[in-house]
Amino acid sequence: MPRSKALLKPAYLSHQIASGGAISRQITGSSHVGRSWSINIQAVKTHQPQTRRLHSTPQTALHNLSKQLPRGQQPNTRVAPAQQTATSPFKSPARQYATNRSRPGPLGTAFLLFPAAAIGIGVVTGYVSLNPFSTTTKDSSSQAAGMSSKLIPANPADVMVIRNITPNVVTFSVPFKRFGTIPVGGRGTVVKLTSGALAVFSPVAMTDDVKAKLAELGGTVKYIIAPDIEHHIFITEWHQAYPEAKIIGPEGLPEKRVKQSANDPKIGKEEFAVVFTAKDKLNIKIDEEFDRDFLYEYVDSHANKELVFLYKPEKIMIEADLMFNLPADEQYSKCPESEKKVGFPGKLFVNMQSTEGEAKGMKRFLWYVLSARDRTGFNESVKRIDAWDFETLIPCHGETLVGNGKETFSRIFEWHLNGKK
Repeated sequence: MPRSKALLKPAYLSHQIASGGAISRQITGSSHVGRSWSINIQAVKTHQPQTRRLHSTPQTALHNLSKQLPRGQQPNTRVAPAQQTATSPFKSPARQYATNRSRPGPLGTAFLLFPAAAIGIGVVTGYVSLNPFSTTTKDSSSQAAGMSSKLIPANPADVMVIRNITPNVVTFSVPFKRFGTIPVGGRGTVVKLTSGALAVFSPVAMTDDVKAKLAELGGTVKYIIAPDIEHHIFITEWHQAYPEAKIIGPEGLPEKRVKQSANDPKIGKEEFAVVFTAKDKLNIKIDEEFDRDFLYEYVDSHANKELVFLYKPEKIMIEADLMFNLPADEQYSKCPESEKKVGFPGKLFVNMQSTEGEAKGMKRFLWYVLSARDRTGFNESVKRIDAWDFETLIPCHGETLVGNGKETFSRIFEWHLNGKK
């Protein structure tokens, strides 16, 4: 029997009401003219203790609900499109049958959770089609090759927000939409080491304003860091300006850039001075000058091969895709209103990647999706990061957390730190 009919079967509903007191289910589908619909089924036991067989069948529900559609848009098979709350043909006041799009039941929540997770994977890793139900994956190298120009604002100087987090730490925030749809923003960070040298993390477009800020900081850029295999498009541009700088990144990125360079003029074949690998992750060092000011953790269990850094002198953590903090208000603050409009996939992902309140969406995404491949390794990395002494957290996507970065990090990753209860 089809699942939708099984959920409507009177004996099934009667049993659920008798044993549990209530039932809530959602069924979805489309009509033959392509109109999508969903139907919520809520049956509640109230003042009548006896169990009574429901006087309704799938055919009855179909007949009653089909009246709500205009001619030519009748459902093709099992249940009808739901537009308004409708009273049921049930004889007993103890039960209620409702069709309401605005209040999804448990299955409706699950129905949203799966596409949210699929969209999340695609946004974070870039490996998955935007279609949340597609099982087709795309090779990141071929997908991104020749596409970097589409990821860059046409007018970066006009929309970039330059902010001094401290006198020695500056962020460069820009608008960025994954797939041209999901507004996650982008952010580069420049840190002035105690030696006077500069390190850039997730480099952004080198505009005249960026050059002026670098001159204001003083010193020379000696380290160009790609904190994962996605944040690397502007490495060539920065390395051309500072050819003596060391390029640092995770395993897989050098090979990825070589492939992309064949079709993308913005991506070169620069040699990496330091490449983090899973095998030697705890023993890899950058150099004495850099290591004097920084701690770092290679989260190889993350799909994007994340590198996370702690600038010890000012207790600032810098990361890329390990944790988002949406919405990206600062990164879109200079954009016209038309660029700030968000569609359904964007709203779904933004809500899932917010650190506000209980942040259950983000916790579930981290636990069930991002860390599922190697949760033990992921948890170990998170625990090492949580042991750091930091107050400010600078993500690449979303708002910078000044003063409450450690508290937020520990709260978002509490399942990985303390075990999921």
